[in-house]
Amino acid sequence: MRSQFASGAPAPRHPFRQTLAPARNTERLRNEDGDLKLFVLSFTAFFICIYSFIF
Repeated sequence: MRSQFASGAPAPRHPFRQTLAPARNTERLRNEDGDLKLFVLSFTAFFICIYSFIF
């Protein structure tokens, strides 16, 4: 089955999706780095707490 569009991406068929702007790639924000650091810190703290309770 061949695509009918040059970009290869299918066109939105639902009327609501046709009214939306096409999705665009966004660059990673600097705030997301803080989210990752918070996750790693929380995971490490949880691991240390559980490890200290077991041993």
